[in-house]
Amino acid sequence: MKTRTFGADGPALSMIGLGCMGMSDFYGPSDRQESIATIHAAVDAGITLLDTGDFYGSGHNEMLIAEALKTIPRDKVFIAVKFGALRDPDGGFVGFDASPAAVRNFLAMSLRRLGTDYIDLYQPARVTPAVPIEDTVGAIKDMVQAGYVRHIGLSEAGSQTVRKANAVHRIASLQIEYSLLSRSIETGILATCRELGITLNAYGVLSRGLLSGHWKTDRLSQDKPDFRSHLPRFSGENANRNLALVDALRPIAESKSCTVAQLALAWVLAQGDDILPLIGARSRQRLSESLGALSISLDADDLQAIDRLVPQDAVAGDRYAADQMAMLDSEGG
Repeated sequence: MKTRTFGADGPALSMIGLGCMGMSDFYGPSDRQESIATIHAAVDAGITLLDTGDFYGSGHNEMLIAEALKTIPRDKVFIAVKFGALRDPDGGFVGFDASPAAVRNFLAMSLRRLGTDYIDLYQPARVTPAVPIEDTVGAIKDMVQAGYVRHIGLSEAGSQTVRKANAVHRIASLQIEYSLLSRSIETGILATCRELGITLNAYGVLSRGLLSGHWKTDRLSQDKPDFRSHLPRFSGENANRNLALVDALRPIAESKSCTVAQLALAWVLAQGDDILPLIGARSRQRLSESLGALSISLDADDLQAIDRLVPQDAVAGDRYAADQMAMLDSEGG
């Protein structure tokens, strides 16, 4: 497993990380034992970054990771935790809190659920006008000084917010959606991160399955709750147009003897050594497919050909519903 430096002066981490969210939430039922086996397989393959959120399954994901790591030395993994989302007993979202008191409260619970003395990367899942980012990062900085947190990150933050946060404490990474179908960061946010030496921790690299090459328009149903049924890119004609883009990539994938998913992940990896993608594999089969992308080399001609087929503005539909898009500080640039 090749590595990439995390942040300006951080540790060397595996060049891809494992996003564990889908093992507990959002994509319908999952298999607990297969999830644990997938985490074990990822670590065995050299993946060091495990990404979670304290609100994924309302704590379920952290406890799942803790169970998986019982037989794995703590220093073999780098655990990233997002916090701040508030949920009700029915699983609905009821707000967001990244106040200094909430930082300490959420962190205490994550440490207990994960069964660890420290968290490698701690980051608010969203930025809200209610709490200045300086206050949130200042509170996490206190936890760094106390030894409970090693590095501070942000998620879905715009350039101005990134600069404000970095002035309080060095920001190691910005977690944000980035894929062939989500490229808005290329107009400003990516340049800001590079100027400040901040790693771009890319999630949604397969656009939540659209770029997997396995997606079918009839996959979503009321019988299997899946939050993608509320996302514009997966609905109606938008889904058909986006899947047509995927089909356009198949000849290039075939020429590289790889799957569309592997090609899409290789494209993200090729955008720079300061980009560290997360793969959301829920099974060993999907993990193995993603790992295959590491051996794919894309030259300038390949990248130009891909860009002609899927230009920056080709995607149909926003990545979230309107109310959720309004919560994204990153969409402001």
